[in-house]
Amino acid sequence: MRLFVHLDMNNFYASVECLMDPSLAGKPVAVAGSPEKRHGVVLAKNEIAKKYGVKTGDTVSEAAAKAPGIVFVPPRFDVYDKISKRMFGICNRYSCYVEPFGPDECWLDCTETAKLFGGGEAIADGLRASIREELGITASAGVSFTKLFAKLGSDMKKPDATTVITRENFRDKVWRLGVGELCGVGGKTEEKLRRINVRTIGELARTDERVIKKLLGKPGVDLRRAARGEDEGEVREAVVSRELKSVSHGLTALRDLVTRDDGITLIKYLSELVAARLKKYGFRAGGIYLGLRYTDLSREGRQVALPSPMRSSSDISEAAARLFDELWNGALLRSIDVGTFALSSDRSPEQLSMFGDDNAKCREKLDDAIAAIRLKYGKSAVLRASQMDEDIYTDKNVGDFLPFKR
Repeated sequence: MRLFVHLDMNNFYASVECLMDPSLAGKPVAVAGSPEKRHGVVLAKNEIAKKYGVKTGDTVSEAAAKAPGIVFVPPRFDVYDKISKRMFGICNRYSCYVEPFGPDECWLDCTETAKLFGGGEAIADGLRASIREELGITASAGVSFTKLFAKLGSDMKKPDATTVITRENFRDKVWRLGVGELCGVGGKTEEKLRRINVRTIGELARTDERVIKKLLGKPGVDLRRAARGEDEGEVREAVVSRELKSVSHGLTALRDLVTRDDGITLIKYLSELVAARLKKYGFRAGGIYLGLRYTDLSREGRQVALPSPMRSSSDISEAAARLFDELWNGALLRSIDVGTFALSSDRSPEQLSMFGDDNAKCREKLDDAIAAIRLKYGKSAVLRASQMDEDIYTDKNVGDFLPFKR
């Protein structure tokens, strides 16, 4: 029988901020984006703010109404990244099989090391103690015989606690929970399950497999197996990289996007970021995705396969611009996402077309030359003319550290 531990840092971003600034002690605190830049959303909150009802995703005004005197601090992802790496270093003391699930949580497969450290609960308690002593913040842990039950355990007691879910007690501890608590059950899936009166994990486990398969397909069958304690998921070894499926970037504009030129300006900027990452990871894209978010927060998106794999920013932006013209209904836009998928190695043999674009390689070389100039002289050394005086975005120095969903 396998043994899994899931570790989850408590209120990670907010805990780090309170650790770095002792004056925040005893106050409700929320890490939030900039209201001036229209990123005024709560990314994390401390326990005091949580008791007031502040939730991740609340706007700054909503959080302020719930928690009088709440202190908002801007995110510092470079600091969180450093502490995250130290946390993973502590985890690697107990197992070489550590799978991240964000910057502040991970699974460990401790099947082979359990006897060495005294069992799963002892490992979880040791992890929490080391993190508390070395990093100054707390974590919760779940211990179980499946990955998803271990994650459920880490959520059951917070902060700074260990929960053990065994084959003997999982029906008592897990089956009474709402089905939405099971990792993999999103809002839409939960709603579909409610329509057939499946509201708890236990009810999902007891529902006929044929009914679930008809409703949700194979993913539903996998969720039912997970609810029954039959999940066979494995933890990846720390040195094994997750297969990259797509490369994308999105941005909320500093002001409403009113005209087509506004949208294309942002698309060109995002395409440069996506192209730079494709080059960094050694990929070309076989498809382009464009997502639009309007000021009423409604969304729509569309994707298209490309005639041949590409990675130049101009090719990506041209394909995305065509999608924009097909999608945009003329309403005010709040944000745009540009993504690529169907990735292939840029070292893979490429099928050439008799009617292909002879300038594709030239455009890639131009991108490479611009990247070399920016690396040597700074990112503002070479800009598009449309970027000189625009007022749509300001983060021309975006790095590759992107916050995980909280």
